[in-house]
Amino acid sequence: MNRILIIDDDGELCALVARFLGGEGFAVDRAADGHEGIGRALSGSYALIMLDVMMPDLSGFDVLRRIRACSRTPVLMLSARGDTHDRVLGLELGADDYLPKPYDPSELAARIRAILRRSESPPPGSAASAPLAVGDIEVTPATRAVTRAGTPVELTAVEFDLLEVLMKRAGSVVSREDLARAVLGREFSPYDRSIDTHVCNLRKKIGRLKDGTDRIKGIRGTGYLYAKSVS
Repeated sequence: MNRILIIDDDGELCALVARFLGGEGFAVDRAADGHEGIGRALSGSYALIMLDVMMPDLSGFDVLRRIRACSRTPVLMLSARGDTHDRVLGLELGADDYLPKPYDPSELAARIRAILRRSESPPPGSAASAPLAVGDIEVTPATRAVTRAGTPVELTAVEFDLLEVLMKRAGSVVSREDLARAVLGREFSPYDRSIDTHVCNLRKKIGRLKDGTDRIKGIRGTGYLYAKSVS
């Protein structure tokens, strides 16, 4: 059974969510504030963390920063503050997805399952687990490891899947619609900047080509292209 940690000061809401997710086959623990949440997140073994943005002691953004400094556990941010700036900030800090309150419990469960599918490794020996290399970047799906010129690169689950999809189609444009379906597990919305934010984060982590240009090139109005050349 997948264990989920909810970090949220709203006890009544957490109880309702825990009851619903329990019926969906998840085991749920709760932390009532940011400090407790950080301790549980870094000491426990959780498949996913649900993190509220607005808490009285530490904001969800502060909690996320501390978690990401030590852990790659998938994080789904939840907040009544649904403006674009908050969503982008959460994603830039390493959240895997962002769901504004109020939300439909069925959508919450679907988002959680999509994130967990992304974080799973394919069976060893399967075609999907074979290493993939473009230039000096190598991706190993079986262990979800990424290296640049032999040096490990730490990515979130979303960033890993995004890189894998783009590298498999290196030299070809991949639309935002295709990326949203393959990486986020949902249809693309013109007002959702999640893919763009994840690409921006990924670019920073994998660095540029030897000529100083981006490995991942934006194609205006369409999507992104992973460059084949490393010269």
